Amino acid sequence: MESDAQVRWERLVGQILASGEATYGNAAADGPKRAFGATSLKTGGKIFAMLVHGRLVVKLPAKRVEALVGEGAGQRFDPGHGRIQREWLDVASDDFETWVALATESEAFVARGKG
Repeated sequence: MESDAQVRWERLVGQILASGEATYGNAAADGPKRAFGATSLKTGGKIFAMLVHGRLVVKLPAKRVEALVGEGAGQRFDPGHGRIQREWLDVASDDFETWVALATESEAFVARGKG
């Protein structure tokens, strides 16, 4: 059975793909489907959003991440090796509209080439 987060993620992926130029996973790439980025949203081949342990993780400018952390909207993302990522936010909210807003903001940031 899928978790609520997985269902929300699939809904988000569908909405983001329908509204822009984003791609999902490694559909266009050769190689194993379990490779890094296989379940991530991308723009221009660069990851901007992913689901990690049931939580949305998005790439945003470091100052924006800092502000969102200060507001309690999430925490800096730790990919598991103890090195906190200053431009990645692990989103605290389970609200779908919050996910859409942050993923859309993240896509625009990465698409501008700042990511």
